[in-house]
Amino acid sequence: QVQLVESGGGLVQAGGSLRLSCTASGDIFRIRDMAWFRQSPEKQREFVARITYGGNKNYVDSLKDRLTISRDNIKNTMSLQINSLKPEDTAVYYCDVEAQTNSQPLKIDHYWGQGTQVTVSA
Repeated sequence: QVQLVESGGGLVQAGGSLRLSCTASGDIFRIRDMAWFRQSPEKQREFVARITYGGNKNYVDSLKDRLTISRDNIKNTMSLQINSLKPEDTAVYYCDVEAQTNSQPLKIDHYWGQGTQVTVSA
């Protein structure tokens, strides 16, 4: 199993910035793609950004000018910098990874974190 813990959320004023982090631990053989999703009460969970093991990045078009995703393959961590925050960015942000475990190295599974709340005040 792989456990994910997100951190870095909080309450911030519009125009501010946050850096979200995701740390993976457990029976890890390899973390493949790592991604961020978000969900607000009014919407379905939506894709935000993804980074591959090799460092290729892609972002949702509506946010790409304000986002920077990064990862550390040694530490099994991922970060998301969000700038110029807007009230509509208010959501729970979730970490999602594709991972292979030592116990089943040929199997690729998805794992989700519990999420970190981001609240942006006007």
